[in-house]
Amino acid sequence: MNTIAEQKPVSIYIPYALLVAALLSAFIMAINKVDLRPGEVEYPAEAFLAPAFDLPTLTGGKIKLSDYRGKVLFINFWATWCATCKVEMPSMEKLYQRFKEYDFEMLTISVDKDQSLIAPFVKEYNLTFPVLLDPDSEVAKKDYKTTGVPETFVVDKNGIIVHKAIGPRDWATDDTVEAFAQLIQRS
Repeated sequence: MNTIAEQKPVSIYIPYALLVAALLSAFIMAINKVDLRPGEVEYPAEAFLAPAFDLPTLTGGKIKLSDYRGKVLFINFWATWCATCKVEMPSMEKLYQRFKEYDFEMLTISVDKDQSLIAPFVKEYNLTFPVLLDPDSEVAKKDYKTTGVPETFVVDKNGIIVHKAIGPRDWATDDTVEAFAQLIQRS
């Protein structure tokens, strides 16, 4: 049995604990590709104001982002030629149907250059949410800095981006629906 005099003081382990914490932090940042250099955040990003836009819709007319202040927004950039967009569209429609009567709006923005493909796509997938047109990717590339499709931005009632999703998601899972319900309930 060790006596108190034989035990090493806890303070000798502190440098090792700090080293492990630093290595773990470096590993996590490398995995997530986090860059903490100031001034190099790619905008728009979470916790920043969603960039304003004014785009034509598939059904005619225009939609301005500012018209939806006070609602939770689901802004999705997509294209008819995008296979993974096709995968996530049914779950997006379910989410839209679940919350369209509340302080929620889904604005999907097609970046298709050939706009004649969009209406048949919408009909084939039985989509009822608003479809906006950005054939030159002006809003997608310049304002939202998208890297591809699909990309989704969830915006709170104050116009702040609270989530950015790159790639497809299942938007109709119980956890996702609950997260949107909580976001919508916040004032």
